[in-house]
Amino acid sequence: MSIDINLKNDIDTDFWEVSVAGELDVSTADEFKEYLHKLIDKGIRNIILDLESLDYIDSTGLGVIIGILKRIKVENKEIYIKSPRDNVKKIFSITGLDKIFKMEG
Repeated sequence: MSIDINLKNDIDTDFWEVSVAGELDVSTADEFKEYLHKLIDKGIRNIILDLESLDYIDSTGLGVIIGILKRIKVENKEIYIKSPRDNVKKIFSITGLDKIFKMEG
């Protein structure tokens, strides 16, 4: 299993846009979590997760995203889920997380 994580914008904006490709599961969740925590340590901002190239997400991956949301919510920030594939969007819908996160596309 592999994951590719990239920051799509510079640090001078009011949000982090992070593209995630591959699989976000138990084998890649720690890497993803560490990456996002390092971004937040630079400054708490709204986060856009571009999931257009994410093939798969499991409960561990969802747990990481929820944990990050809890951390940035204390500063009234949000996580936006951008362009998820149908199978990923379905996971958010089944779990009710589409009501928690701002879904775009």
